[in-house]
Amino acid sequence: MNQTLLVELLTEELPPKALARLGDAFAAGIFNGLRARDFVEADAVATAYASPRRLAVTITRVRATSPDKSIREKVLPVSVALDKDGNPTAPLAKKLAALGFPDLTPADLERAQDGKAESFFYTYTAPGGALGKGLQAALEETVARLPIPKVMSYQRPDGDTVQFVRPAHKLIALHGAEEVPVALLGLQAGRVTLGHRFLSTGDIAIADADSYAQTLEVQGKVIASAAARKERIRAALLDKAGDDRVLMPESLLDEVSALVEWPVVYACRFEESFLAVPQECLILTMQTNQKYFALTDAAGRLRSRFLIVSNLETPDPQHIIGGNERVVRPRLSDAKFFFEQDKKRKLADRVAGLASVVYHNKLGTQAQRTERVAALAEKIAAATGADAALARRSAQLAKADLLTDMVGEFPELQGIMGTYYARHDGEPEEVALAISEHYQPRFAGDALPATASGTATALADKLETLVGIWGIGLQPTGDKDPFALRRHALGVLRMLVEKRLPLSLRGLLADTAQLFAGNANFKDGSAELTEFIYDRLRGLLRDRGYAQNEVEAVIAQQPDRLDNVIERLDAVKAFAALPEAESLAAANKRITNILKKTEGVRAEVQQTLLREAAEQGLYAAMNRLRPQVDAAFEGGDYSGTLKSLAALRNDVDAFFNDVMVMAEDEQLRNNRLALLSGLHGMMNRVADISKLAA
Repeated sequence: MNQTLLVELLTEELPPKALARLGDAFAAGIFNGLRARDFVEADAVATAYASPRRLAVTITRVRATSPDKSIREKVLPVSVALDKDGNPTAPLAKKLAALGFPDLTPADLERAQDGKAESFFYTYTAPGGALGKGLQAALEETVARLPIPKVMSYQRPDGDTVQFVRPAHKLIALHGAEEVPVALLGLQAGRVTLGHRFLSTGDIAIADADSYAQTLEVQGKVIASAAARKERIRAALLDKAGDDRVLMPESLLDEVSALVEWPVVYACRFEESFLAVPQECLILTMQTNQKYFALTDAAGRLRSRFLIVSNLETPDPQHIIGGNERVVRPRLSDAKFFFEQDKKRKLADRVAGLASVVYHNKLGTQAQRTERVAALAEKIAAATGADAALARRSAQLAKADLLTDMVGEFPELQGIMGTYYARHDGEPEEVALAISEHYQPRFAGDALPATASGTATALADKLETLVGIWGIGLQPTGDKDPFALRRHALGVLRMLVEKRLPLSLRGLLADTAQLFAGNANFKDGSAELTEFIYDRLRGLLRDRGYAQNEVEAVIAQQPDRLDNVIERLDAVKAFAALPEAESLAAANKRITNILKKTEGVRAEVQQTLLREAAEQGLYAAMNRLRPQVDAAFEGGDYSGTLKSLAALRNDVDAFFNDVMVMAEDEQLRNNRLALLSGLHGMMNRVADISKLAA
């Protein structure tokens, strides 16, 4: 009979940061183990449950007995099973006995080809197994493979030593309403569990697998589903926030959901005087140390009210509220103290201290790195028409806040605190903003620097990391990228492309490599790094919805400036939609292949050597069209450049139909190759359109 199966393991409090992984692995392991043993129907559904004190799963449409199976067993090669006279051998008798069929004879066996030799086979029907046996094996496999961060050894009441993530107390295994006889971690399965530590009393008997979650919620004051708890917390936070906005990062919601079984949200307060501290410090303190949810007004200004998620529901929560308010006060006081102490010393006075901070043993100190970034930022700013002096100043101060008490306590605030301290020191606002902006973009989708100095410093910082780390042989390998070079490359690309910076990519890499001149550990790897960056660009552009062949048409030419790469792509996209595109792309591909085989044979086209009408027509059409193509290209009208090529289709087709390019006459052959070379250059100014050919 197909019924729902429930398995629950009740434990001491599980590590919150590992709970989601443990819950998913527990459910998936049991489900996959039973499916492999043919106990679940094809449309069975597994539902994972994970709370601070339990891992559980329900699986629909589970069989009480697995189906009978027809098994074709290889017995032995014929040469081993029979002697030279065709009589059964001792190894055959031994093998048949081991298989459980001692009475079989060679006549009962199937004789069939097995590779290059013949073997005996026996086909029989194996009866299905009981669910208890299959579940026992699946449970043991699952527990052995759980992603346990740290195994704990503990002693059971009977004296046995058990190893698991936390001590386990009860095990439930129900198939419908029937108990399944399995054991795990020294526990025999039953139907009894426990509810909330304080809101529930006594044992809770689960009547059947389908009523598990509801019984726990009603009788035990436990929301077993991690997803359901998270959404209840989210809804309660939004309700308590009222007109304010609640800051609830998903990671914090996940962690808090793993700490409570019956979430209740209460509002607390702290003294208004703490709001003089940068709100990022207060928010991070509340989120990181206390798992509290900060509130802001509609303008994003922090409120002195915050929300907590408690595991206790009570009609008079004042003792809970008061306790949490007392706990948060020293944390906020620490933040205030760090802020006030840091302001006593200017950022500029901290720069010299970077000389005692090692950046990398092969690349020197943070002070040396800062000087490299400052020199490069100054050069980038000058090239983009920005204030070079402000860019240099921004880069010089960008890492100084690493030496402040606040950043020492909360490394996540690097850059942010530098902005606050720079303003306090009276630095120009653009310099202050650039200190935090130079870390941008920090992740996919993050904002780019808004100021010119921030952009120059961010580019310089990322380029220095890319070129420097690559140059000492620490390139990314497989999924390992400890210095986040892929992220830095994407950051550089996004700034060059989205901000349309008129900068040479190869020039930037060369300027950066020059900063490491004299470092014996450094080897310029700009060629390989350039390829690495173009690979990142391919992915970036595909993520924006461009087809792979469109992207390749542009990237194949390895454009040195990326400020117009989007316009080139849009032009390629528009050209590809033309009816003439397919024919011209195929012709271009053919021309490319021909020219590859005849490298070095290039000259000006001699009109007197154009003998065939088709080559004369193509030459005339090219001359007629060239001014239009040149004007469109020079004017940045890449779409117009490519679209104008459509007028050449008939002439190009006629040329390849009527003209023998590789003529025996060397003069004719070279002249026709020169004509194709000129056509190739005209067609590929915007992109390599041969990449559009099927």
